[in-house]
Amino acid sequence: MNSREIVLDILLELSKGNEYSNILIAAVLEKYDYLDSREKAFIKRVSEGTIERRIQIDYVLDRYSKVPVRKMKPLIRELLRLSTYQLLFMEHVPDAAVCNEAVKLAKKRKFQSLQGYVNGVLRSIARGKAQIKYPDKQNARTEYLSVCYSMPVWLVEHYTIAYGEDVCEKILQAYLQRQPVSIRLDERMTQEEQETLLSQWKHNGVEAARHSYLPYAVTVQKTDGIRSLEGYESGSFAVQDVSSMLVVEVAGIKAGDTVIDVCAAPGGKALHAAAKLNGTGQVIACDVTEYKTDKIEENRQRLQLPNVSVRVQDARKADQSLVDKADVLIADVPCSGLGVIGKKQDIKYRVTQESLNEIVQLQKEILQNVTGYVKPGGIMMYSTCTMNPAENEKMVQWICSELGFKPESMAPYMPRALQKEAEKGYIQLLPGIHETDGFFLARLRRK
Repeated sequence: MNSREIVLDILLELSKGNEYSNILIAAVLEKYDYLDSREKAFIKRVSEGTIERRIQIDYVLDRYSKVPVRKMKPLIRELLRLSTYQLLFMEHVPDAAVCNEAVKLAKKRKFQSLQGYVNGVLRSIARGKAQIKYPDKQNARTEYLSVCYSMPVWLVEHYTIAYGEDVCEKILQAYLQRQPVSIRLDERMTQEEQETLLSQWKHNGVEAARHSYLPYAVTVQKTDGIRSLEGYESGSFAVQDVSSMLVVEVAGIKAGDTVIDVCAAPGGKALHAAAKLNGTGQVIACDVTEYKTDKIEENRQRLQLPNVSVRVQDARKADQSLVDKADVLIADVPCSGLGVIGKKQDIKYRVTQESLNEIVQLQKEILQNVTGYVKPGGIMMYSTCTMNPAENEKMVQWICSELGFKPESMAPYMPRALQKEAEKGYIQLLPGIHETDGFFLARLRRK
């Protein structure tokens, strides 16, 4: 199988709706690990790009194909999508090669009768791509944003209502930008040890830079894989977005505290809390399945954190043994995931207005059970990786009115750039506005 055929099979599998793109693409790249790095990079780029730009690609195809995209045979639809992505967004790939390879693939996959159709559509796009007319930004702004940033119309409207037109477009722009990987250095390392590690990475061609928000946060680019970095096996760092690090930073964890993380997998916040405790106190990390808790345990062992206990626990069911035990409760509840669309592009095609309403009910069910774990006077850190007022600001209002908590300013714990926004006890981080994923966090004290 050549690279394009591998991409075709990835897209066909994703069209069934049984797997998330980031998980499937990672598994396929591991399966074909024997391919050279350029081929693997091509597979990753075309797979992710075709998913990311699907709405724009379909808009173009519908203007050059007599058969609407929705009525195409599944294999032909995905073949035309991945080929159109190359024509529109990969200038270094010759148009003739894209068209010829697509025709060969159609024949190989038993669609000889459609070879001429595939060839005709793609060559028409190749000739006319510089003259494609997209919706007018002034007169049809929502449609323009939807097509040109490949975002469902209802989500464009959602962001416009919540944050305004200008911020909405900045969010959509940020989703399409390639982001570096965020890494949390082990705070138990000395400054000298951290600098030595960064120097080793840079010596090996990795671009590493300190993040402006937190001293132990680093962004890395141009790496052959996180596991190949010096210090991975010895537990010198963990992959974690800066927004997630802020949750633990703002919690104000003190030596000897008991920290409970009720939806902990894969363990970023729980293990960060354990590092803050530096061998004192305890962290109880819970999640709903053994598969998830195994991930936490794997990371716990690599990061060498003995003060963490991992248990299978459904957050929708109260555990009486944990009542009034937590100095700090971390409730990073299941959410719609809108804040990480830039990393998991197919979220935008899966989420619906109905699913947003459903997730709010699940969040309330969880919170009614776990808020009792907080000691009177203790802290709950509520967080989500989404941008939806019903899951965020309105949920904080509900927690405070119904569950006996009050918001507390996060400004003393925040980097200077975020202090003013954090004075009210919560903050909505937005891609394109802040230097993080889309994320919400709140510091709430139990009355």
